[in-house]
Amino acid sequence: MDGQQHGPLSGFTIGVTAARRAAELGELLRRRGGAVLHAPALRIVPPADDTELRAATEDVIARAPDVVVATTAVGLRAWLEAAAGWGRGEELLDRLHGAELLARGPKVRGAVRAAGLVEAWSPASESMADVLERLLGEGVEGRRIAVQLHGEPLPGFAEALRAGGADVVPVPVHRWMPPADLGPVDRLIDATVARAVDAVTFTSAPAAASLLARAEHRGRLADLLDALHHDVPAACVGPVTALPLQARGIDTLQPDRFRTGPLVDVLCAELPARARTLPVAGRRVEIRGHAVLVDGDLRPVPPAGMALLHLLTRRPGWVVSRGELLRALPGAGRDEHAVETAMARLRTALGAPKLIHTVVKRGYRLALDPSADTKYGTG
Repeated sequence: MDGQQHGPLSGFTIGVTAARRAAELGELLRRRGGAVLHAPALRIVPPADDTELRAATEDVIARAPDVVVATTAVGLRAWLEAAAGWGRGEELLDRLHGAELLARGPKVRGAVRAAGLVEAWSPASESMADVLERLLGEGVEGRRIAVQLHGEPLPGFAEALRAGGADVVPVPVHRWMPPADLGPVDRLIDATVARAVDAVTFTSAPAAASLLARAEHRGRLADLLDALHHDVPAACVGPVTALPLQARGIDTLQPDRFRTGPLVDVLCAELPARARTLPVAGRRVEIRGHAVLVDGDLRPVPPAGMALLHLLTRRPGWVVSRGELLRALPGAGRDEHAVETAMARLRTALGAPKLIHTVVKRGYRLALDPSADTKYGTG
């Protein structure tokens, strides 16, 4: 395979926890060469079926708000569509026309105008903190403020408004619930703990919280946190999404712009930078999650072979015994012939048998070039 044809994420496996827009994120990752393990950590309650949204809509229609805060374009559209389906669309639009309408960011502003409405103000920063600052600066005592939610928590937002004397009406568009099928989530948790994925992406705080809650329910939370803390980066679309992870002491990767495209760009920079690169037998060998670049050529490697290779690269140039390699093989048992079989397949997969030397009666070692810095021999 021509080394110039692989993408920056080739050889890496990325976990995707998104429910909404998972296909878009998965396609972006695959276009850049990544393999995707999709495990929706949530399911979305359709707005038309949501009794809480309907009750909030009736409340807004019955008692007109002074201010309406629109937080997401898709959420505002879904709210208006749901109200129309209940036969209350015109009444809701009438209430929104009469309110001071604040739109968080350009996408929301576009949705507001597409509905025939006019926003009173929109922050250039797209920050809810700036929306809150404006409202509190105007004074909120005695004002009725409807806040369109979209599954994301808004830490302290409603509480600060209520502390200032406002009557806050949360409008919960697209509420989240645990997934009906927990199998994919369990597989992602197990794969993360086993370091079989190279990163896990999060596009909503509820998804992050749901994954952690499921791991805790299964008694795997400590193992999952250890993996996310040391080996498997958690990539979040923005700071609000990252909150449940940061509360557990997990540092996260985040793009400068809170969109899925920039999120993928962060992974394209981060994961190749984490890959181990060694000069072996005159070749440049870069070890990725489920593949190896040999002089720029992408060589997929089966899981057993990657297990052996990771052990050899922890002590490059040093001899690793068959017994130690056997223990690294998943489900290999006690037969050291399993090491020979896996090693033969690994050499075939690499397409360069001389990368790994057999040391008679002792084991195997990477054929590290003599000019290489041997100080990293302990890995």
